[in-house]
Amino acid sequence: MRLDTITMGIMQESDAADLSQGELAYRRLNEAIRSGTFRPGDRLREVEVAARLDLSRTPVREAMRRLEADGVVEHRPRIGAVVRTLSHSELVELYEMRIVLERTAAGMAAKHASAAEADEMADINAELAGTAGDAQAAVALNERFHRCLYLGARNRFLSDAARGLNNALMLLGPTTLAGAARLAEVCEQHDAIVAAIRAGDMAEAGAAAERHLQTSLRARLKGVRE
Repeated sequence: MRLDTITMGIMQESDAADLSQGELAYRRLNEAIRSGTFRPGDRLREVEVAARLDLSRTPVREAMRRLEADGVVEHRPRIGAVVRTLSHSELVELYEMRIVLERTAAGMAAKHASAAEADEMADINAELAGTAGDAQAAVALNERFHRCLYLGARNRFLSDAARGLNNALMLLGPTTLAGAARLAEVCEQHDAIVAAIRAGDMAEAGAAAERHLQTSLRARLKGVRE
């Protein structure tokens, strides 16, 4: 096990000890949805969720109400709480917004990111390329790559706008990175973004980021049709 994984686990245990049961339930349920334990369209039965999260029903009920307010969970008549599913138009709108933000982030990273930050993105992408067959690891590394891209842009308002999409991103459903061909395509596109950042080419970095997300949108729409 990697040292950073062990350290993260210790930090999470320490954080959990300081949280109220309601906040702990909210974070655990949030992460369960983000990781795909509960997927869009899944019914959230209070008793089952409480057992899965190893918590009592009262804080789980509170967490579900908070996630409903966040737009992640919806209450359907005669069914109850369900993880919300994005419509076709919502999916397209979400990616349109991601394209605007990440095109800007990549362009700004080409201007501001240090060589060390470009190296970090390249290293993460190389690690991502080796995750064939491990979708969970691929998702985590992909998220790290994009987080580094925003950090390299050096603009807190841009990063705040990107974080504002987090709830919607949770509702995308199963990752498209499970297949080897798709994973290779993503890594190749990431490499193009990093190359443009290294070259300080703002226009090409932005264009590479847009091409990447347009491809991601196509993959998502294909998954919806199948």
